[in-house]
Amino acid sequence: MTSKDWRKTLKQLKAKPVIRDKYIKHNSPKIRTTGAALFKCKRCGRIGGHISKYGLHLCRLCFKDTALSIGFKKYN
Repeated sequence: MTSKDWRKTLKQLKAKPVIRDKYIKHNSPKIRTTGAALFKCKRCGRIGGHISKYGLHLCRLCFKDTALSIGFKKYN
């Protein structure tokens, strides 16, 4: 079964529950337990340049945009 949209495929498999369950089992996203892809930015979803200190979970770019409103000061 080939389709660009997974929703279309599930719609076609609605009448075949055994095959649908197998499709979902083998095509679901992998659950991450370690590595860089485990932590994502809460704001934009980026996985690179992640700041998790103080429970922020922001990428460096979102941190730069929101640092003043969070309460961080910029020192020269």
